[in-house]
Amino acid sequence: MTKRLLSICIPSYNRPQQVINLLNSIDCASDRVEIIICEDNSPKRNMIRDAVNAFISKSIYHVRYFENETNFGFDGNLRRLIEHAQGHFVLFMGDDDLFVPNALDLYLQFLLKNLDKKYVLRSYLTVHPDGKTEQFRYLPRISTIPLGVVSVAWIFKRCVTICGFTISRDDALKFSTCELDGTLLYQVYLMAQVCLFNDSVYYDLPFVRAVQSFRKNEPNFGASESERNRYTPGSISQDNSVNFTQAYFEVTEYLDRQHGTQLTEMVRRNLSKYSYPFLSIQRKHGVVAFLKYAKRLELEAGFGCTFYFYIYKWALVVLGEAACDRIIIHIKNVVGHTPDF
Repeated sequence: MTKRLLSICIPSYNRPQQVINLLNSIDCASDRVEIIICEDNSPKRNMIRDAVNAFISKSIYHVRYFENETNFGFDGNLRRLIEHAQGHFVLFMGDDDLFVPNALDLYLQFLLKNLDKKYVLRSYLTVHPDGKTEQFRYLPRISTIPLGVVSVAWIFKRCVTICGFTISRDDALKFSTCELDGTLLYQVYLMAQVCLFNDSVYYDLPFVRAVQSFRKNEPNFGASESERNRYTPGSISQDNSVNFTQAYFEVTEYLDRQHGTQLTEMVRRNLSKYSYPFLSIQRKHGVVAFLKYAKRLELEAGFGCTFYFYIYKWALVVLGEAACDRIIIHIKNVVGHTPDF
């Protein structure tokens, strides 16, 4: 088989209907892509297998479906997807994410013009519970991002959501490691390894939509051996949120040791400036619980290093999450992209 341009890589766990919705949203030229699905030994494995096989039987796409013999967890499953992929680029999609209609072919044309780039920072959409659409655009136009630690620190938070995450398959394979399993940040680690020493590129047209199932307070993380000591399945508890935040610095410290960089403090400051989502995820549990959680972020994660953290904190206390979300969406719509502080 001629090497395809793109491997669409889907880590699947316990969501048979959602993964079919995702597969049905793929609407690009079939000769340029392959679809790789790795089911991670979930309770609904049989339902997922049957649903995917039914899709394959009538699909025009080249689809390969794999089942992990044990639960590898989020990070390990991404690694398995990369190992199975054969495209020039791999593109990750959460199994509950979706492609924006009529947008994927344009992205493929963009990739063809940027085969020399090792990583693509994408923009994306999400829809809030009230129906409002939020765009995550980070620059006003398509732009080259220069290599180096400053760019890596800037990209760090912007590539956590995996939908549309695109990286050179060969380079991702080269940096394969299990040492960060359980952080839920394997894709961020790969970005950093690549972008420290290679220019990357930003694509400004949203072609994917993150469904953000975490807003339903029903995460699937914590089932694998590597995740059990960090995350408790079934809810987004304060401990889960704090542990996930601290995992960022486990990744940066790993990179600092390897490369002699000072990425940790650069990322800490950047995350503090954009700490609204870290805070807002716990606002629904009431003011008292939220303030206790915010204090933990301030002390345990070091987020009190910029005044932006306190602006978000008190705005959430006074206005609540829904009103703050609306204000942020309005600011983004006026500016045209996320403001760069």
